[in-house]
Order: sequence, then C-alpha cells, then structure tokens
Amino acid sequence: MINNEIVSFDDEMLIVVDREDNILGYRSKAECHEGEGILHRAFSIFIFNDQGQLLLQQRSAQKLLWPLFWSNSCCSHPRKGESLDIAVHRRLQQELGFETKLNHLFAFQYQAKFKHVGSENEMCAVFIGKSNASISVNENEIAAWKYINSLNLSEELARNPEKYTPWFKMEWERIVSDFWNDIESL
Repeated sequence: MINNEIVSFDDEMLIVVDREDNILGYRSKAECHEGEGILHRAFSIFIFNDQGQLLLQQRSAQKLLWPLFWSNSCCSHPRKGESLDIAVHRRLQQELGFETKLNHLFAFQYQAKFKHVGSENEMCAVFIGKSNASISVNENEIAAWKYINSLNLSEELARNPEKYTPWFKMEWERIVSDFWNDIESL
C-alpha cells in the first residue's frame, strides 16, 4: 500500500538545543540544515520483525540531504511544542503506516555535511521497536524498503558504506556493540 501524504515541510519549526539538550529556541527545518547546520533535536527508529530482521528504508529522491541513501526504519524531528514520544509515534505512522511500542536506547550528538548542499547537526534520540505489521510506505519520504538480518547488514555496511546515511552507520555500530541484548529481548 502506498501513501503520498506530504508530512515534511521546510518551514516547520524544529527545536534548537545545546550539547546538553537544553532548549535554546526554534528555527525552521531549512535553517537548521543550511551550511554546517544548527544543533537541533532529532530521532531515529529501528524496527525489527519476529525473525530479528531490521526494516531499512531507502530515502526518497526528493530528500535534500542524502537522497536515495539507505538508512534506519524511520527518522525525523520533534516539532516546536511536540514531545519526543508524540513525535516518534507520529512519524512512524506517517512514513510506514503502523504503530508499535518503542523503547529509548540512547541519545548522541553528531554533525555530518552532505556535499555542498547542507548538514545534519543533531541531538539524536535512538529508539527500537518490534512489528510484523503490513507497511504503507509514504512515497514522499521513502523510495524503497527491505528487511535484512544483522549479519548481512554488517557485511553490507563493510562492503558499501557509501550507500548508507552517516547517522545510521554510527547508530548501528553502537546498537551492535552496546545494546544487542535490548534487541534480543524485543
């Protein structure tokens, strides 16, 4: 099933933070990603199925930063006035068309520049969940999707790291090294 609702806007107000995640104010999504980027809140979601496979998405060709790169199941930003909990569930529904319980694993700050186009500069909260629900892809956000087991994913990341978003590679490395028991207990 395909969904073509527009759910992301350059003028949506994101939450600007310092390195301790204290709110400093609000800036548009476009402003937050210009140049070296302005540090703002974000999140990444990793969804596993009953077979322990991770749901990956290939980012839409319409994305300004890292179009057509493979990444984690879902990622985005909480908006001004929106809690992280509300934001992660909103975006999971908007991008993939289902809901599931999500567990927070960790948060980290990173900055990554994409060519001359712009940058991510995020305080990113990482969540995991489990679902076997049917997927309704939002074609404005996702070009393709697939399930992959952890061994094949790690091999693929080693062979073709240039096909994956920088935040996903950092998050996957940390999940495998520090949080694998959390994945197995889903």
